[in-house]
Amino acid sequence: MAAYDAVIEIPKGSRNKYEVDHETGRVYLDRVLFTGFVYPTDYGFFENTLGLDGDPVDVLVLLDYPLFPGVGVKVRPVGVFNMTDDGGSDAKVIAVPAKDPRWEHIQDVTDVPEHLRKEIEHFFEHYKDLEPGKWVKTEGWGDAAEAEAIVEAGIKKLADEGH
Repeated sequence: MAAYDAVIEIPKGSRNKYEVDHETGRVYLDRVLFTGFVYPTDYGFFENTLGLDGDPVDVLVLLDYPLFPGVGVKVRPVGVFNMTDDGGSDAKVIAVPAKDPRWEHIQDVTDVPEHLRKEIEHFFEHYKDLEPGKWVKTEGWGDAAEAEAIVEAGIKKLADEGH
Protein backbone atom coordinates (compact mmCIF):
# COMPACT_ATOMS: atom_id res chain seq x y z
CA MET A 1 0.00 0.00 0.00
CA ALA A 2 1.39 3.39 -1.00
CA ALA A 3 1.98 6.27 1.41
CA TYR A 4 0.61 9.77 0.78
CA ASP A 5 1.09 13.23 2.28
CA ALA A 6 -1.81 14.44 4.42
CA VAL A 7 -2.31 17.73 6.26
CA ILE A 8 -4.22 17.82 9.53
CA GLU A 9 -6.88 20.53 9.81
CA ILE A 10 -8.74 19.39 12.93
CA PRO A 11 -7.24 17.50 15.87
CA LYS A 12 -9.03 14.59 17.49
CA GLY A 13 -11.23 15.78 20.36
CA SER A 14 -11.96 19.24 18.92
CA ARG A 15 -15.35 20.89 18.28
CA ASN A 16 -13.63 23.57 16.22
CA LYS A 17 -13.84 23.01 12.46
CA TYR A 18 -10.72 24.49 10.95
CA GLU A 19 -10.03 24.77 7.23
CA VAL A 20 -6.79 25.47 5.42
CA ASP A 21 -6.99 28.24 2.81
CA HIS A 22 -5.27 26.45 -0.06
CA GLU A 23 -4.08 29.70 -1.65
CA THR A 24 -2.47 31.25 1.44
CA GLY A 25 -1.81 28.15 3.54
CA ARG A 26 -3.38 29.83 6.58
CA VAL A 27 -5.62 27.88 8.93
CA TYR A 28 -8.99 29.51 9.62
CA LEU A 29 -11.76 28.67 12.06
CA ASP A 30 -14.67 27.76 9.80
CA ARG A 31 -17.11 27.21 12.68
CA VAL A 32 -17.59 25.53 16.03
CA LEU A 33 -19.78 22.45 15.61
CA PHE A 34 -23.38 23.25 16.52
CA THR A 35 -23.73 19.89 18.26
CA GLY A 36 -21.80 18.80 21.35
CA PHE A 37 -19.82 16.35 19.22
CA VAL A 38 -16.02 16.27 18.95
CA TYR A 39 -13.99 14.85 16.06
CA PRO A 40 -13.24 11.16 16.83
CA THR A 41 -9.93 11.20 14.92
CA ASP A 42 -7.58 13.75 13.43
CA TYR A 43 -9.18 15.13 10.26
CA GLY A 44 -7.57 16.69 7.23
CA PHE A 45 -6.90 16.25 3.54
CA PHE A 46 -4.50 14.63 1.10
CA GLU A 47 -2.14 17.12 -0.50
CA ASN A 48 -2.25 17.50 -4.29
CA THR A 49 -5.69 15.92 -4.69
CA LEU A 50 -9.13 17.08 -5.76
CA GLY A 51 -12.23 15.22 -4.61
CA LEU A 52 -15.66 14.98 -6.19
CA ASP A 53 -16.85 17.88 -4.00
CA GLY A 54 -14.21 20.25 -5.44
CA ASP A 55 -12.04 20.16 -2.30
CA PRO A 56 -8.98 18.02 -1.63
CA VAL A 57 -9.77 14.41 -0.70
CA ASP A 58 -10.67 14.15 3.01
CA VAL A 59 -8.76 11.91 5.41
CA LEU A 60 -9.30 10.70 8.96
CA VAL A 61 -5.94 9.82 10.49
CA LEU A 62 -5.89 7.32 13.33
CA LEU A 63 -3.30 8.40 15.90
CA ASP A 64 -2.62 7.83 19.58
CA TYR A 65 -2.33 11.57 20.26
CA PRO A 66 -3.82 14.49 18.30
CA LEU A 67 -1.67 16.62 16.02
CA PHE A 68 -1.99 20.37 15.46
CA PRO A 69 -3.75 22.08 12.53
CA GLY A 70 -1.34 22.47 9.62
CA VAL A 71 0.90 19.52 10.52
CA GLY A 72 1.83 17.21 7.65
CA VAL A 73 1.94 13.45 8.09
CA LYS A 74 2.73 10.60 5.71
CA VAL A 75 -0.17 8.14 5.86
CA ARG A 76 -1.31 4.81 4.45
CA PRO A 77 -5.00 4.45 3.45
CA VAL A 78 -6.75 1.47 5.08
CA GLY A 79 -10.40 2.12 4.24
CA VAL A 80 -13.07 4.67 3.45
CA PHE A 81 -16.30 5.83 5.05
CA ASN A 82 -18.67 6.70 2.21
CA MET A 83 -21.21 9.47 2.66
CA THR A 84 -23.06 12.21 0.85
CA ASP A 85 -23.93 15.57 2.34
CA ASP A 86 -25.59 18.80 1.24
CA GLY A 87 -22.46 19.49 -0.85
CA GLY A 88 -22.48 16.14 -2.71
CA SER A 89 -20.35 13.00 -2.48
CA ASP A 90 -17.97 13.35 0.48
CA ALA A 91 -16.01 10.15 1.15
CA LYS A 92 -13.71 10.10 4.18
CA VAL A 93 -10.57 8.03 3.65
CA ILE A 94 -9.37 6.30 6.83
CA ALA A 95 -5.58 6.21 7.18
CA VAL A 96 -2.81 5.37 9.63
CA PRO A 97 0.73 6.77 9.96
CA ALA A 98 2.82 5.12 7.24
CA LYS A 99 5.84 4.14 9.34
CA ASP A 100 4.52 3.75 12.87
CA PRO A 101 4.86 0.20 14.24
CA ARG A 102 1.87 0.81 16.56
CA TRP A 103 -0.39 0.94 13.49
CA GLU A 104 1.35 -1.66 11.29
CA HIS A 105 -1.29 -4.30 12.12
CA ILE A 106 -4.02 -2.10 10.61
CA GLN A 107 -4.01 -3.06 6.93
CA ASP A 108 -7.71 -2.71 6.14
CA VAL A 109 -10.72 -1.00 7.68
CA THR A 110 -11.83 -4.36 9.09
CA ASP A 111 -8.69 -4.23 11.29
CA VAL A 112 -9.83 -0.93 12.84
CA PRO A 113 -11.55 -1.65 16.17
CA GLU A 114 -15.28 -2.03 15.64
CA HIS A 115 -16.16 0.49 18.34
CA LEU A 116 -13.98 3.18 16.71
CA ARG A 117 -15.70 2.52 13.37
CA LYS A 118 -19.06 2.94 15.14
CA GLU A 119 -17.86 6.23 16.69
CA ILE A 120 -16.81 7.54 13.27
CA GLU A 121 -20.10 6.52 11.70
CA HIS A 122 -22.15 8.01 14.56
CA PHE A 123 -20.17 11.27 14.41
CA PHE A 124 -20.74 11.78 10.69
CA GLU A 125 -24.40 10.75 10.90
CA HIS A 126 -25.10 13.48 13.47
CA TYR A 127 -22.43 16.21 13.58
CA LYS A 128 -24.50 18.56 11.38
CA ASP A 129 -27.87 17.83 13.02
CA LEU A 130 -28.34 21.33 14.48
CA GLU A 131 -27.09 23.25 11.42
CA PRO A 132 -29.97 24.68 9.36
CA GLY A 133 -30.18 23.29 5.82
CA LYS A 134 -27.36 20.76 6.29
CA TRP A 135 -27.75 17.00 6.10
CA VAL A 136 -25.68 13.82 5.82
CA LYS A 137 -26.48 10.40 4.35
CA THR A 138 -24.04 7.66 5.33
CA GLU A 139 -23.32 4.93 2.80
CA GLY A 140 -21.11 2.41 4.61
CA TRP A 141 -17.50 1.33 4.55
CA GLY A 142 -15.06 0.48 1.76
CA ASP A 143 -11.77 -1.39 1.95
CA ALA A 144 -8.14 -0.30 1.59
CA ALA A 145 -8.15 -0.80 -2.19
CA GLU A 146 -11.20 1.47 -2.58
CA ALA A 147 -9.55 4.08 -0.33
CA GLU A 148 -6.33 4.07 -2.34
CA ALA A 149 -8.34 4.31 -5.58
CA ILE A 150 -10.08 7.43 -4.22
CA VAL A 151 -6.74 9.07 -3.40
CA GLU A 152 -5.26 8.14 -6.81
CA ALA A 153 -8.40 9.46 -8.56
CA GLY A 154 -8.02 12.71 -6.59
CA ILE A 155 -4.40 13.07 -7.74
CA LYS A 156 -5.46 12.46 -11.35
CA LYS A 157 -8.44 14.85 -11.11
CA LEU A 158 -6.21 17.65 -9.84
CA ALA A 159 -3.67 17.03 -12.64
CA ASP A 160 -6.38 16.79 -15.32
CA GLU A 161 -8.01 20.05 -14.23
CA GLY A 162 -4.69 21.88 -14.43
CA HIS A 163 -4.39 23.02 -10.84
